[in-house]
Amino acid sequence: MTTSPSTTPASPRESRDAASAPSALRVAGLRFRYGPGPWIIDLAELSLAPGEQVLLTGRSGSGKSTLLQLIAGLVDPLQGSVEVDGRNVHALSGSARDLFRGQRIGMIFQTFQLLPGFTARENVMLALLFAGRAPREQRERADRLLVELGIERADAAVDELSVGQQQRVAVARAVACNPSLVLADEPTASLDCENAGIAMDLIQESCRRTGAALLCASHDPALAARFTRKVSLT
Repeated sequence: MTTSPSTTPASPRESRDAASAPSALRVAGLRFRYGPGPWIIDLAELSLAPGEQVLLTGRSGSGKSTLLQLIAGLVDPLQGSVEVDGRNVHALSGSARDLFRGQRIGMIFQTFQLLPGFTARENVMLALLFAGRAPREQRERADRLLVELGIERADAAVDELSVGQQQRVAVARAVACNPSLVLADEPTASLDCENAGIAMDLIQESCRRTGAALLCASHDPALAARFTRKVSLT
């Protein structure tokens, strides 16, 4: 299945400003498929300015999650390039790519993917560990972020937390390293309407506070009003 961006045309001034500003994300000529089948991803161009928030839409199976995995460097494309903060993600070696991802890309998953048996603090500290932060900084920053996001029991195992609290821990982990880009894959899919709204408030405000660009993949039409720019995969 091919993919193409659908966006509101920019004014000439906006286009000049976007061209002169460094991009948090720049995708060019990206193509991917499994085996000899049709292209799952066939994306000519996608870019996000620093701090920009974009909603990635499309029906189930349109390639939203695959595109996020390609951007994060978890999957290699067959053609094209992905640059985050001006660095070609797929030109990096395995260990260098892992370190770069830990430092510059935050990820929020539909199922949170927190480590069971570990505390809220330890889940956030692991993100800082993988980014090469000093042990003392790991604990101090983890505790500060958790308090800011309303988690007072940093030493509680994540298994003991409510779904809404687990989402807050996942957001703290995603922004812990002050990433340039946060990728959110169906972040509200497992939440009811009330908690979904709270979760999106947390995600968007956390990205604004840290200056991270946000690419949020979702098929939930209720999120559309939150984003001025939308990209549709068809």
